[in-house]
Amino acid sequence: MVSTSTPASAPAVAPGDGGTGPVLRCDGLRKRFGERQAVDGVGFEIAQGETYGLLGPNGAGKTTTISMICGVLTRDGGEVRVLGEPLDVDAVDAKRLIGVVPQDLAIYPDLSARENLDFFGRLYGMRGAALRTRVAEVLEIVELTDRAKERTANYSGGMKRRLNIAIGLLHRPRLLILDEPTVGVDPQSRNAILTSVETLGTEGIGILYTTHYMEEAERLCDRVGIMDEGRIIAEGTRDELIRLVGGTDRVSLGASGDVRAAADALRSFDGVTDVTAREGGLDVLVPEASAILPHLLEVAAAAGASVRSVEVIEPDLEAVFLHLTGKALRD
Repeated sequence: MVSTSTPASAPAVAPGDGGTGPVLRCDGLRKRFGERQAVDGVGFEIAQGETYGLLGPNGAGKTTTISMICGVLTRDGGEVRVLGEPLDVDAVDAKRLIGVVPQDLAIYPDLSARENLDFFGRLYGMRGAALRTRVAEVLEIVELTDRAKERTANYSGGMKRRLNIAIGLLHRPRLLILDEPTVGVDPQSRNAILTSVETLGTEGIGILYTTHYMEEAERLCDRVGIMDEGRIIAEGTRDELIRLVGGTDRVSLGASGDVRAAADALRSFDGVTDVTAREGGLDVLVPEASAILPHLLEVAAAAGASVRSVEVIEPDLEAVFLHLTGKALRD
């Protein structure tokens, strides 16, 4: 569990905000490199306790956007606020509200996990019993307590990434930025990382999450922004994005009896877009299958089909992403 108390060196809320409103608000972010407009008017918000996925193919502008949000890259235009506090490259207090877990590992291999955490905690001004308590807490969150005294040079890639997250959490940030946190890790560590992120969301931390694994976005993200060629081209919950592109569900019916008659009857049912009769059953395409599934079964039975099994296959974010960008997420 993540403690909600905050050391004196890292204020719990930004001045004037009182802890309400979005953790992060970006408006009109722009950045050009020579002739290339890397980021072109990007804006989004992240609420407290919300996990927001920023997805896009390579070169979409995600890394540049994150660098401007963190205050490590000067923006050409736009605004970033963290809990109401303006953030730029010189905004020390606002930066203390952010924890960053970069894609590149930021740990010292000759130090143990505990020593790494102690070092980074001191950089944040943490000392004494408060630091020792917090180190123990974050080691527990990332499931490294039993390996805390071991040199990190001996860690697996997944363990190193979990330690990277622990470092980002040390100073109790209100916004945590996770940039590709599971790249190159083993399945066990990957699941541990995802479980930790789920826990953090319930503790009120706003999370900005980037990934090239669509199943992670499906599992973790409350809302997703899809970015391409420097712009956010779509944003919303999973269901909202699927509706945006007219996604339909596929209902696979395992059936015997007069399957062809059932197919003809279902084709005339309001809302059904397509029916395919196959050996052993039917495939029915329909929007929002859960709302009319009982009626589909009634129609099939009345036409002489005996339905033995039902499987509803919903469209996913991968299909939406491909439709909007023309590329796979890992391209």
